Amino acid sequence: MSKVTDAFKKRKAFIPFVTGGDPDISTTEKLIPAMAAAGADLIEIGIPFSDPVAEGIVIQEADERALKNGCTTDKLFDMVKRIREKTDIPLIFMTYYNPVFTYGTQKFMDRCVECGINGLIIPDLPFEEKEELADICQQNDVDLISMIAPTSEERISMIAREAQGFLYCVSSLGVTGVRSQIATDIGRLIKKVKEVTDIPCAIGFGISTPEQAGSMAILSDGAIVGSAIVKLVAKYGSDCIDPVVNFTRDMRRGIEEAA
Repeated sequence: MSKVTDAFKKRKAFIPFVTGGDPDISTTEKLIPAMAAAGADLIEIGIPFSDPVAEGIVIQEADERALKNGCTTDKLFDMVKRIREKTDIPLIFMTYYNPVFTYGTQKFMDRCVECGINGLIIPDLPFEEKEELADICQQNDVDLISMIAPTSEERISMIAREAQGFLYCVSSLGVTGVRSQIATDIGRLIKKVKEVTDIPCAIGFGISTPEQAGSMAILSDGAIVGSAIVKLVAKYGSDCIDPVVNFTRDMRRGIEEAA
């Protein structure tokens, strides 16, 4: 079983997202082990990109800050390698296909293996076009994590059957960002997935409070939180560690109380 899937075995998972290199590599390097110690079960690290089509303004601005401060893919690989000396929590890169292709697919995968990345999420890689990358991921025991949305409809079962690691279930239409409420019938989506696979499902997009995280964890196997954390990093800069750790504990508590 994959290390990513294993993260869901003992409890409902809390999955925070951070933009790598925002506000700087040093802060991200401290933040990831601190979130792991505070109750995160696996962590997504965004590779900053100039055209992040799935992201709302909060993460777009984080990408801009990281790139402006000199963050590169190589620096993130080196950072993850150092983080691996402090924590063995499953780590996932969220990126877009262009940075992987430009870096060189095989070289990118070699570095993922070398530094200890366990999975990849690539929002702009359609399910129907994933084969080339899926094969190389499988050869290297790196999970290529699929996303499904309420609009996926007849494709849900097809995507679920081939899912690796966990299924990223998108709660809302549109781009990432904090939402005051999640109105989509996400329960129906999860039910449809569970009819064809027992792979864990985690819900993301729009979750920003312990109550929302708890309600999504009741419906699924975990909650993913990105923009709310990135907003804290934007607000506090290099002093964000304590605020993000406290937020992580609150989200973990919200999930535990709902479970």
